[in-house]
Amino acid sequence: VLKRTEVIDNTLNPDFVRKYILDYFFEEKQNLRFDDFLGQVYCTLGEIVGSPASRLEKPLGGIPGKKCGTIILSAEELGNCRDYTTMQFCANKLDKKDFFGKSDPFMVFYRSNEDGTFTICHKTEVMKNTLNPVWQPFSIPVRALCNGDYDRTIKVEVYDWDRDGSHDFIGEFTTSYKELCRGQSQLNVYEVSGDKDRNPSQSTSLHYMNPYQMNAYAMALKAVGEIIQDYDSDKMFPALGFGAKLPPDGRVSHEFPLNGNIENPYCNGMQGILEAYHQSLKTVQLYGPTNFAPVVNHVARYAAAVQDGSQYFVLLIITDGVISDMAQTKEAIVNAAKLPMSIIIVGVGQAEFDAMVELDGDDVRISSRGKLAERDIVQFVPFRDYMDRTGNHVLSMARLAKDVLAEIPDQLISYMKSRGIKPNTDPPPAYSPGDNAV
Repeated sequence: VLKRTEVIDNTLNPDFVRKYILDYFFEEKQNLRFDDFLGQVYCTLGEIVGSPASRLEKPLGGIPGKKCGTIILSAEELGNCRDYTTMQFCANKLDKKDFFGKSDPFMVFYRSNEDGTFTICHKTEVMKNTLNPVWQPFSIPVRALCNGDYDRTIKVEVYDWDRDGSHDFIGEFTTSYKELCRGQSQLNVYEVSGDKDRNPSQSTSLHYMNPYQMNAYAMALKAVGEIIQDYDSDKMFPALGFGAKLPPDGRVSHEFPLNGNIENPYCNGMQGILEAYHQSLKTVQLYGPTNFAPVVNHVARYAAAVQDGSQYFVLLIITDGVISDMAQTKEAIVNAAKLPMSIIIVGVGQAEFDAMVELDGDDVRISSRGKLAERDIVQFVPFRDYMDRTGNHVLSMARLAKDVLAEIPDQLISYMKSRGIKPNTDPPPAYSPGDNAV
């Protein structure tokens, strides 16, 4: 069977839209060959399906002694959904990217995968010289958008087309097929968020390192961390980042140690965390998408190993409000709710935090796949609500810490009671004159 992708002009990193449906038989060896003008790749369908996250990378071969690049192959089992949907999009007041004229915008749609990555599934036509485009209606299989999972995240990126293939990024937003089904209404109006927060050297970034004062991320870290660290015996804290390209190869990670040490991500106290945070901004490139689930699952693995009441884990997430894996994060939180852990989310910046409020679950208990969370373990607060009008950051941080930590004692007690764990009433070992004392 011969199948061919579309041609993508002027790029060495093509992301092909066209997908192919193949029948997969576990008990058979299904040989595949991929040809490029630079060479070929041979593999089996089983190799792709059996790879981590069903994603296989292989070098292109064909010219001896020459590196011809890498081909990335991914597969996903298709759901039974056979529906098609027809959609039309328009935009207003997009960013002007062309020096002469306006912009030539087009949209790129991505389906989220089970491992939190994204796969391109549709690309609109280019609308020439306009900041208020109205794209043509298009029809697409629902399973191409979300594989039949109506709550699965759909990411949409908007670009300004350039003839040389170096299209300028205008912005992006996330949605779901469930939300899109609401049709034309205020519920389906999205802000196209640009990448101004991805360069910490620019003063517009929330990560900007002002030599005279801490940024919002550092203030939130310090405010919460300086109080909660008193309840940790060794003051060594693992600190993880998410949403960045890592050196040396630019691999995108949603679970990387701020100190750069995969074997030992622990930092010494709050000062150690702040130093690791500032150093990481100099070595990694901030990059989307923004996935919470890997970090939540990371802490949950530690909590799952110690359920006798001797330890309780608190995960602090500081975010600008953008989240690309809402469905996966909800599932991770529902699973974590039965473990000895709590999650604190501090929102920084001026974005809308509707998704964070939903994760908080104060009004409606969070659920995933029809399963309710056993406990409410998430507390969300927007940092901007605590900013002192006089610019007194010490007062702002004190107010934030008081509110964000208020639910932790009750959450800890609710876990202990649910497991029938009672306080340890054994007295500490008696001190004798022969012991060393500090």
